[in-house]
Amino acid sequence: MISKPTDSELEILQILWEFGAMTVRELNDKLNKERKVGYTTSLKMMQIMTEKGLLSRDTGERSHVYSPLLQSEEVQFTMLEHILKTVFKGNRSNLVLQALGNQDASPEEISEIKSLIKKLEEK
Repeated sequence: MISKPTDSELEILQILWEFGAMTVRELNDKLNKERKVGYTTSLKMMQIMTEKGLLSRDTGERSHVYSPLLQSEEVQFTMLEHILKTVFKGNRSNLVLQALGNQDASPEEISEIKSLIKKLEEK
């Protein structure tokens, strides 16, 4: 089973998914564009994430390079399943209605949703 990342770990994973493998310094620079994070904090987080099996570390260079071990889709699925079971008691329609009812969907999103519903109905 995939370890559920904390909010801080998810923030790091999202940067690595978007930009690819990087050193602690590179990642810390990206984090600091959003909020102030110390280098040692980023280093410790990435070391913990490596121990948890969320990241791999390439020690071949002087500066270690970290890569995500999970795809974003895997984490999204695991986290969504957890929310579905714990918050919505397995009721998928309540989850979807809550997600759609809280924010305005763009025309593109509505089109994607309609297409998905059509595919599900055809099965």
